[in-house]
Amino acid sequence: MRAVLTSNMTSKGQVTIPAALRQSFGFKAGAAVEFFQAGSYVGVRPVQNAKQAPKSGFGMIKAKAKQVPADFDVATLLAKKPAKLSVK
Repeated sequence: MRAVLTSNMTSKGQVTIPAALRQSFGFKAGAAVEFFQAGSYVGVRPVQNAKQAPKSGFGMIKAKAKQVPADFDVATLLAKKPAKLSVK
């Protein structure tokens, strides 16, 4: 027999999914879920095809400028050029 877990609904219609179920189904904060009706029951399941939000924004914006080579050393721009000696 399955354990029955309960939760109270807020005035906004929100319910908390018990921690044991969240862990079992892998629900994370911000995860997309879908609700469905099966007879006299309401079900909730994770959305399988939802595009997950990236963990970082790195690389999302493409620059129009020419790309810098991966082995480019910025320090070479700061290095002083040797002074030219003039002979009289």
